[in-house]
Parts: sequence; structure tokens; C-alpha cells
Amino acid sequence: MESKPKLAPFYMLSVALIGIADAFYLAHASYTDSSLACALLEGCNIVAKSPYSHVFGTPLSYFGLIFYLYMFAVAALLAYDPHSRGLRVGALIYSFVGVCYSAYFLFLQLVVIKAVCLYCLISSLTTLVLLCLALWHFISTRPPKEIR
Repeated sequence: MESKPKLAPFYMLSVALIGIADAFYLAHASYTDSSLACALLEGCNIVAKSPYSHVFGTPLSYFGLIFYLYMFAVAALLAYDPHSRGLRVGALIYSFVGVCYSAYFLFLQLVVIKAVCLYCLISSLTTLVLLCLALWHFISTRPPKEIR
């Protein structure tokens, strides 16, 4: 059972790669001002072209790309040093902040914009999975009570 907690960073790496691919596609479409390919939901381009898709003139997808690159880096460092308290806490806090922003953006899509973007949903789910994996890793790598 000792090897199970050490798998969490590798799962985080995989999930972060999904997030990187998703955010990169959105960032590329924003940079080239091209339309998104929306197969399941029709709201992708409505959400992407809305005024809520930019913060201080910067597309949200750029921030998402930075978020996932950071999570990938933290997961890689956790794979190397799974018991680092700073990395464990950092992954937990950063992924929690990501879930909070994702929840806010989901609220904007459903209530304000009234359109849903498939790629945004993928990003929200990916962020939630990263939080769950960070929490699993944090709990499973706690030192025994007598050492604390």
C-alpha cells in the first residue's frame, strides 16, 4: 500500500496534460481569432466571444494555460519528492483556488451568458480532478501522528 500515494502525482501529471491541451486549444483559437469546433454544445463560441472571456484584456484561456503548466510542474516535483510539505500544501491551495474560479466561470456561463462551452466544462472537470488528487496525495502522505 505504500506505493499507492506515490501514484497521485503521476495521475496529476496526466490530468494536467489534459488541461494543458484544452487550454492551449482555447488560447490558440483566441490568439488567431478563429472559431472553436463545438460538436456537443453550441455555446462554445458564444462563451469564447463574450466580454467575460477576458480579464484586463487578456483571454482567460491564457490564465488557464498558466494554471495547468504550474500544476504540471508541481506534480512533477511531487513525483520526485512526494513528502515535501510545501509542494503538498501548494498543490492543494492552488488547485482549490482553481476550482473556485472554475465554479465562478461556470456560474457566469449558466446564469449570465446563458451558454455553455464544452471546453470550459472540460477545464472545470479537470480542475476538480486535480483538487481531488492533490487532496488524496496530501492526506495519504501525512507523517504518522508520533512524528507530527
